[in-house]
Amino acid sequence: MFLRLGLTSFGGPVAHIGYFREEFVTRRAWLSDGDYAELVALCQFLPGPASSQVGFALGLMRAGWMGAVAAFLGFTLPSALVMVAVAMGAGLAGLSGVIAALKLVAVAVVAQAVIGMARSLCPDGPRATIAVAAVALLAVLSGPWAMVAVIAGGALAGAGLRLDSGAGQGGLCIPVGRPVALGAAALFALGLLGLPLLAGQGAGLALADAMFRAGALVFGGGHVVLPLLQAELVATGQVSDSAFLAGYAAAQAIPGPLFTFASYLGALGGATAALIATLAIFAPGFLLLIAALPFWQALRALAPLRAGMAGANAAVVGILGAALYDPVFTSAVASLGQFAFALACFVGLHVWRLPAWAVVLSAGVAGALGLAG
Repeated sequence: MFLRLGLTSFGGPVAHIGYFREEFVTRRAWLSDGDYAELVALCQFLPGPASSQVGFALGLMRAGWMGAVAAFLGFTLPSALVMVAVAMGAGLAGLSGVIAALKLVAVAVVAQAVIGMARSLCPDGPRATIAVAAVALLAVLSGPWAMVAVIAGGALAGAGLRLDSGAGQGGLCIPVGRPVALGAAALFALGLLGLPLLAGQGAGLALADAMFRAGALVFGGGHVVLPLLQAELVATGQVSDSAFLAGYAAAQAIPGPLFTFASYLGALGGATAALIATLAIFAPGFLLLIAALPFWQALRALAPLRAGMAGANAAVVGILGAALYDPVFTSAVASLGQFAFALACFVGLHVWRLPAWAVVLSAGVAGALGLAG
C-alpha cells in the first residue's frame, strides 16, 4: 500500500497529504477527516518531513512499530533508489512527458483533498473564514515558520471563538507509551548534541551529523531543507554546486518524499554513505513525532484544546488550498490543454471515483504518448 504510494505520489509534500487522505480516510476509513487533519497539524508543527511523519504515524497506528517501519520503507525506498541511481549516472532522460503528466495528476489529487477536507472541517462561517484567512496570510508570509504560524493562528482563533468540534473524541489511537516517548526525546538530544562531537572521527559520522542537523531544523516542508544542506555540504566543499543543483532538480521530478535528496548527496560518496544520509535526515523528525504523540493524545481530550484544534484544522484546509495554487498548480499548468488534462484527472477521481493509482497510471501513459496537453 505505502509502496504503491511511494511509486505514484508525485507533487511534493502537500500532494502526498492528499494521496494519503484519499487512501486512508476516503477509501479505507482508517480514521476520520478531523483526526487526519489533527495528525497533519501536529506533523506541521514539528520539524521534519511532514508527509513522511504522517505516513509513519499511520503505519504505527495500524500495525504497530513494524507497520511504521513498513510505511517508511514503502513510501521512501522507491525515490531513494532512483536518487541513488541518478547520483551514479543513470539520469532521468526521456521521461519529461511522463513527469509533466504526473504533475497534472497532483493538481487533481490536491484539489480533491481540499474539497473533501473543507466539507468536513469548514462546515460553518467561522471555520471557513479561518481557512480563507490562512490563504491570505500565506500570501504575505514566507519562510520556514510561515505554516507553523498560520496553524498556531488558526488554533488561537478556534480557542477564542470556542468552536464546537468532536476532534479529540474520534478513533485516532497511536500506541506510544510515555517511557518510549521520553527515550525518543533522549535519542533526539543525543543525536543533535553528540554527533557534532563525533563528526571529526570519520567521513561517515560527519555526514550523519550534517544530515541529522538538517533534518532537525526543517520547518515548513521538504523544500526548506535545500539551504540547510547547501550550507552543510556545498559551502564546505564536500559537494559541487552543479552536482547539488542537478540532484535537487531530479528530486523534484520523482514521486515520494523530497528528503530522499539526501540519498543522492550521500550516494556521491558511495552506497554506504547514501544509507547513512537517508537514515540520518529522516531520524530527527520521527524521533520528535514519537516523543510528542502520547502527550498530545492526553492534551487533545481537553475542551479548550479541541476548540483550538478545530481552528487549526480549518487552517490546514487553507494551507492545502494555498499550496493547490502554488506550487502545485503554478508548477504544473502552463496552458489551457494542460488545465483540461488536470480537470479530466479530477473528474476521474472526484466524480467517477476511480482509484488514484489508476488515474496516475493512465496519466503516465498519456504523458509518454505526448497527450498531456
